[in-house]
Amino acid sequence: MNLHLDPAIAGLGPMELVLIFAVIVLLFGAAKLPELARGSGRALRIFKAETKGLTDDDTPAQPRIEATQIDDVVDDARRDRDA
Repeated sequence: MNLHLDPAIAGLGPMELVLIFAVIVLLFGAAKLPELARGSGRALRIFKAETKGLTDDDTPAQPRIEATQIDDVVDDARRDRDA
């Protein structure tokens, strides 16, 4: 999955991106930006793991076959063959 967006497609030019970054720095402060980025990364990792877990739950579980059931099927097949 490619999440790269060209800024021109999103309608944002270089000056708009610089302005948005400056506002973020003013709001959170330069010292908080690494912590904010780490927190965002953790949240995205957790979200990705949870969504993967949801898609894994959608696959139907294979029924478990006991060895005695296999033996019964083999015995029935032998009886049918010999009869």
